[in-house]
Amino acid sequence: MPSTNFFTNVYLLVSQIPIGRVTSYGAIAKYLGSPRSARMVGWALNKVNTMEIPAHRVVNKQGLLTGKYHFDGITLMQQLLENEGIVVIDNQIQEFGKVFWDPHKELL
Repeated sequence: MPSTNFFTNVYLLVSQIPIGRVTSYGAIAKYLGSPRSARMVGWALNKVNTMEIPAHRVVNKQGLLTGKYHFDGITLMQQLLENEGIVVIDNQIQEFGKVFWDPHKELL
């Protein structure tokens, strides 16, 4: 990643998550070289107030929509994911393994 600022690197990486895919806070932290900083990734995404950075595509390691409270309206995160073809039931991504985007495997 080109920046030395952790939050900027989070934003740059999250911007690369393809439509219809999700990743986890931990996968982002690990890719950025800070595997114990999943919460810091969450804090960075809480600061996002633009749709240019698809923060809705980042969930916890079990595929739960733990960040949904930081969106305008409690159902917006789920609606955005469903608009991209991701099935969410009871705040849980269905077929999480199939839609999971691992930056270590996807980015060379």
